[in-house]
Amino acid sequence: MSKDVSFTVKFFPYQLYPEASKEGEDKYEWYKKTKYNDSQDQMDKYITLMTTYGNQAGIDFDFHGQVANTLDAHRLIQHFQEHLGPDTADKLVNSLYTQYFTQRAHPSASETLLGATDAAGIDSATAEAFVADQFEGLPETNLLMREQASNGVDSVPYVVVEGKRRDFTLVGAKEVAEYLKTLEAVAKEAS
Repeated sequence: MSKDVSFTVKFFPYQLYPEASKEGEDKYEWYKKTKYNDSQDQMDKYITLMTTYGNQAGIDFDFHGQVANTLDAHRLIQHFQEHLGPDTADKLVNSLYTQYFTQRAHPSASETLLGATDAAGIDSATAEAFVADQFEGLPETNLLMREQASNGVDSVPYVVVEGKRRDFTLVGAKEVAEYLKTLEAVAKEAS
C-alpha cells in the first residue's frame, strides 16, 4: 500500500435495536431467545463459533451481562468525535467494545461511558458533565441516525471507504483480508 495515502475512521451512529430498554436485560438470555428461538443447541454453537473467532483475534468474549439501548454511547462517541477528533472517537469505541464484549459492562451505563472517556484521555470533569446531561448532543445524534437509515444502513458493521474515483461499501462482518483489499484498491486509485 502506498505510504502517501492515509485513512481516517469516522464513526456514524446506528442502533440495531432502538427499541431496547435503557435498563436492559440479560445478554445471554436475550441472544438465545431473540436470535436462536430459545434453542440451547443453537446458542452453544454460536458461543463456540464466536469464542473461536475471538481467540484468533485475542478477544476473550464474555456472553453474559446486559444488552440495552445504546443511544447514550452513540451520543458520547459523536460528541467527542466532533470536539476532540477521530483518534479520541477510536479510543472511546475500543473501550466501549472491550467493556461490553469482555467485561459484562452495560453498554450505556454512566460507569461504562466514564470508563471509556477515561481510556480516551478525556478530562474527567468534562466527561462527567457530558454524561450527566442526557440531552447534550442528542438532537445531532438522532439526526445522524436518521441519515444512516435513509442511506439504507440496516446492519452493522456498515463500512464505507471513500475513494478518489468511487466509494466502496462493505456490509456485515468481513475477514481482515477483505478490508485490506478494499483499502489497497482505494490507495491504488489515489496514486
